[in-house]
Amino acid sequence: MTTAHNPILKGFYPDPSVCRVGDDFYIVCSSFVYAPGVPIFHSKDLAHWEQIGHVLHDEEQLPVSGEISRGIFAPTIREHNGTFYMITTNVSHGGNFIVTAKDPAGPWSKPYYLGEDAPGIDPSLFFDDDGKCYYVGTRPNPEGVRYNGDWEIWVQELDLNTMKLTGESMAIWKGAVKDVIWPEGPHLYKKDGYYYLLHAEGGTGPEHAISVARSKELFKWFEGCPRNPIFSHRNLGKDYPIIYAGHGDLVDDKNGNYYIVMLASRPCQKHCSIGRETFLAKVEWEDGWPVINPGIGKLTDDVEVPFEEHPFPQENDWSDTLHFYSDKLDDRLVGIEKRNEEIYSLTERPGFMRLHTRKERIEDTCYPSYLGLRQKDYSFKVNTRVEFNPANENECGGLVLFQNHANHLVAEIVKKNGALALQVRTVIKGEEKVIASTLLHNPSAEIEIKAKNQSASVWLIRGNNYILVKDDVDLIPYTTEEAGGFVGCTVGMYTSSNGEESNNNCDFSWLSVTELE
Repeated sequence: MTTAHNPILKGFYPDPSVCRVGDDFYIVCSSFVYAPGVPIFHSKDLAHWEQIGHVLHDEEQLPVSGEISRGIFAPTIREHNGTFYMITTNVSHGGNFIVTAKDPAGPWSKPYYLGEDAPGIDPSLFFDDDGKCYYVGTRPNPEGVRYNGDWEIWVQELDLNTMKLTGESMAIWKGAVKDVIWPEGPHLYKKDGYYYLLHAEGGTGPEHAISVARSKELFKWFEGCPRNPIFSHRNLGKDYPIIYAGHGDLVDDKNGNYYIVMLASRPCQKHCSIGRETFLAKVEWEDGWPVINPGIGKLTDDVEVPFEEHPFPQENDWSDTLHFYSDKLDDRLVGIEKRNEEIYSLTERPGFMRLHTRKERIEDTCYPSYLGLRQKDYSFKVNTRVEFNPANENECGGLVLFQNHANHLVAEIVKKNGALALQVRTVIKGEEKVIASTLLHNPSAEIEIKAKNQSASVWLIRGNNYILVKDDVDLIPYTTEEAGGFVGCTVGMYTSSNGEESNNNCDFSWLSVTELE
């Protein structure tokens, strides 16, 4: 036996989809406008997960832009006859599309867009016993949307040779609750002669829930489970330590045991800055219907799974520390819109991450010189040593705690009146404000942001001396509830010349995000 500790994927890894091939499990998650797109994880025991890469890399696969919560929504991963399929929605460009690979670590194919034949979001694929493949997705009520979230779930055959939908589409379900909003994240399975449709409803917030329906025929209106919704945390109150649970995907092991992965959030002071994470639960079948965590009815901190423990040398954990001795960029680092050598170099100064100081600003919807790691807890410190000599007062370089373009916290080296300084700047609802500053003796500084329970302090470290730059920085503005959107915070390295052309560079010795007890 092995114990899986929830969340099994810590940090902003929402909308999980899972599949099994032999003894191997794979999970993909939404990435929105972060790049590369669709992180993919591998496990042997459902407890330990290693990131084996991303599905979407180049601009042909990942044309994303705009506000950070646009881009890639709700991917699904499936395997059939030795080929892996990932289907998802790009709400920034092109809509629903499929990519394929023989190896889930990649490379993945060019995107096959399904076009106007596949409206809506959250597509999934189902392979029937006869080898035929079916698309299942969500779309607005074709008779006219009567209220926000008035959508339906529909199915249509997919021709794997042409990667186009074929035949007629049919609506098969609209959600379990009367006038339900946002029936989404649908997945089809077949068990004991029934087609089962698992989906989310209620919106990815306080009312989020999982419901299930079934039918003996695929192209027929499905019947709902009498116990729908079969899982939710919405009745546990706003102070419960795990909220927003929903958007699940089922998977079995070789012995016929079933499990579900789903998203949920861990709030702090009734606010979430980590975003939606991936959780695991057991599933049993009673009277032809799935029961999630029977006898418990809610997510648990620990899940006992019947596998021999299989840890990895590097896996999703509470802390991340990166050094830059390799010429290969770590998969944990993400950029905004893109992540290529237009913004960085690992070879120009070996042992350092060199970010190129460019005119793009992280306050704008653009491709800034930013590389970050996901925030994974509410008590943590982020630490780096940065070497940066601004050419003028427009240039800056340092650390950013980033929720979105209009809401983030910056600790940066700047030049003021000819002197170097470390300044702390808040951006809240688009309004920028410098809240602290201290002079620097040279262009090299070790900077630390220490967070605890939605409050942060910013420190300048000189040897063994810790110099407090700013205390009691409120982090509530950088939460989903205040800033909006679908993402969690990332923390990372940043430089900009704020609208002017520049040939400068900003060098980082390391980047660590460490859990605090």
